[in-house]
Amino acid sequence: MTDRRTFLKTATALGAAVAASPIMGGCSAKAEKKNIIETAETPLIVPKGAGLKITGTFLDEISHDIPHQNWGLKEWDQDFQNMKAIGIDTVIMIRSGYRKFMTWPSKYLLGKGCYMPSVDLLEMYLSLADKYDMKFYFGLYDSGKYWDTGDMAYELESNKYVIEEVWNAYGHHKSFQGWYISTEISRKTKNCIETFHEMGKMCKDISNGLPTFISPWIDGKKAVMGTNLKTKDGVSVKKHEEEWNEIFDGIHDVVDACAFQDGHIDYDELDAFFSVNKKLADKYGMQCWTNAETFDRDMPINFLPIKFDKLRMKLEAAARCGYDKAITFEFSHFMSPQSAYLQAGHLYDRYKEYFDI
Repeated sequence: MTDRRTFLKTATALGAAVAASPIMGGCSAKAEKKNIIETAETPLIVPKGAGLKITGTFLDEISHDIPHQNWGLKEWDQDFQNMKAIGIDTVIMIRSGYRKFMTWPSKYLLGKGCYMPSVDLLEMYLSLADKYDMKFYFGLYDSGKYWDTGDMAYELESNKYVIEEVWNAYGHHKSFQGWYISTEISRKTKNCIETFHEMGKMCKDISNGLPTFISPWIDGKKAVMGTNLKTKDGVSVKKHEEEWNEIFDGIHDVVDACAFQDGHIDYDELDAFFSVNKKLADKYGMQCWTNAETFDRDMPINFLPIKFDKLRMKLEAAARCGYDKAITFEFSHFMSPQSAYLQAGHLYDRYKEYFDI
């Protein structure tokens, strides 16, 4: 049995040998540490820039599960500058209205009992997108009836009027470059193919073919409600492929891109599901995007900015699988330097270091 004196002598000798070894570089290791401190850059032990850069973000001002930041024009202008600084070229208003709240004074929706907004956020976003040379995608109206009934067909009633009204009032903006069909699904939901197809066709017909996209979620292990972190038996890769093959077959002529949300599956499942998504998109001539969530689904609190390594792994999987674009939900709350969450600004800094921005 080794006594304490012998152990300390051995440990001291081993430490000296390691410090002088070629691997550690002896004195040069001290110089390297000093250099790291002087540069004030976080030293990474993984390859930089191996992920797919985020070039788009949702704008979430009509939400039921994250807090309002109550920004005005000054704050939004600064946020567009922050987005532009890291290469974001596309902004997507996630929905133009949800139940009775709206982002713009729609005459049709006001006539249906919706509340008058104090600011025309749609005009503000479009003007800022014009200013910073970004593409803007308009998110359709969400009546909430789909969430109550499980039937997507309810969303057609209002949107056939909203699409026409918004294009006539705001379509002159140079940044108005596409449409987001905001109804979210994960599986073959009732009337999803027919509803996606009809809304996509309405958007394209009125705007001379501007692109449309959807952002469904994968019905994986982490597709659970509220703060219940218990995993369920998620959909198999095979079943996911079967269902989305049928959906893509029915909508690909009027839906140009699909950005699956990436937060409902585990990190070691990313490549399997991402490969299927890319294969299906290629089969039907659609763009394959990823909705790289910048909030953390693994926490017991809904919702906080994500740990950088989790975001990095998701973006690296998207790059490995040849995805066409990465967007996020969403920059302003979970990644912006001026977010109400202090952690968001740190995520912004880690992201910039990783991509050498």
